[in-house]
Amino acid sequence: MTGTSDYPKTLIVIPARYASSRYPAKPLVELTGATGRAKTLIQRSWEAACAVEGVDKVVVATDDDRIRIAAEGFGAEVIMTPASCANGTERCSHVARQLRGYDVIVNLQGDAPLTPASFIHDLLAAMVRDPSVQVATPVLRCDAQALKDFLNDRAHGQVGGTTVVFNRSKDALYFSKEVLPYTGSAAFGNDQVPVFHHVGVYAYRSEALASYEGLAGGILEKHEGLEQLRFLENGVSIRCVEMAPGPKFWELNNPSDVAIIEDMMRSQGIE
Repeated sequence: MTGTSDYPKTLIVIPARYASSRYPAKPLVELTGATGRAKTLIQRSWEAACAVEGVDKVVVATDDDRIRIAAEGFGAEVIMTPASCANGTERCSHVARQLRGYDVIVNLQGDAPLTPASFIHDLLAAMVRDPSVQVATPVLRCDAQALKDFLNDRAHGQVGGTTVVFNRSKDALYFSKEVLPYTGSAAFGNDQVPVFHHVGVYAYRSEALASYEGLAGGILEKHEGLEQLRFLENGVSIRCVEMAPGPKFWELNNPSDVAIIEDMMRSQGIE
């Protein structure tokens, strides 16, 4: 993890909350890798962040001493944030006010330990190419199996990953925990699925992040429980950056996801 002049001065923040309504204590859940070694979710997320070259600093942001103690135990720098922060973006905003001087702040949510470094590189590159982009986020085209998994989660009443639809400029139109767009009974080849998995990583220019807490929360954010909708409801565009196909990716949203992620870690040789 070293800064480089190719990218703006960049801070990665990993928001971590203990009192999740869907999965309490999730950041401290242990995941066993290919060598049989168990590490907590927050440690694996931190290690993924530290593997990203070109960023200047990585911190964990939490309001819980149990997470602080665990994170400091494996060497992470921790910034304590107020319990009143409604979501990870607000935690990132709080950290950015304390650690000033960064051009871009990356929100690497602590439930995605399989996030490749290339995802963050591609977000930063997109912001360099187009200075008008205020917020950028990665998306993955689902293959037929991923679409089946999404639909299976919803059929069993589980909230799985988030999907996104976007316009021809790749600016997001809407994010949802439902599977969008509706595909009905259509069958698709892996390169034809029109469903995009939204990966919960965000790169914000400092000005956009600073404005977030002053924006009014809307009905869509409230009902979907998706913090990024606050930007869309207030007219702030989010650029969707499509990632190239690569290793399997999954987020830890439910207890049943632990086994899925551990299988992927073993198949990818992650210790």
